[in-house]
Amino acid sequence: MLREYIFGRTYVFIDAANILYSQQTLGWRVDYTKLKNYLDNECLLGKIFFYTGKVGDNIKQQSFLNKLRRIGYFVNAKEVKRIRMSDNMYILKGNLDVELAIDAVLNMHNYDTILLLSGDSDFAYLLDVLKKNRRRVLVVSERGHVSLELLQRAKYIDLKKLRKYIEFISN
Repeated sequence: MLREYIFGRTYVFIDAANILYSQQTLGWRVDYTKLKNYLDNECLLGKIFFYTGKVGDNIKQQSFLNKLRRIGYFVNAKEVKRIRMSDNMYILKGNLDVELAIDAVLNMHNYDTILLLSGDSDFAYLLDVLKKNRRRVLVVSERGHVSLELLQRAKYIDLKKLRKYIEFISN
């Protein structure tokens, strides 16, 4: 399905937080092994980058990130920050948008197409820069989690259209 929209070597950049929220809305999870295999079959896959916040020494999360590394993902994880909202209320924030954008620009001469798995409007300027440098830009996200700014700048693919190829099925 993606094949018809992709040209040349493709790099993939995954905003894990945005995809996590998309999965919660959709009610199913992405199997990242299936995703990699699907992309291997759909395009000339270069690298897959995965950006996520991490919470302390969470063994389950570390195991997941190590699995991603073993199957070929380039993982960029940094500790989430606890932001105090009031005396007894904190929010966790693990924003890696800058890291993703810098990596996309630093690598732009290594790919022809960027596949961005995120719907975050913060990436609008990144897509503008990449398009000015003649990179094809595709955005994959859930319809309710993709910004108008990205829809105006890129070919949009609804994540649910990929479900049969990338859904995690527990045994």
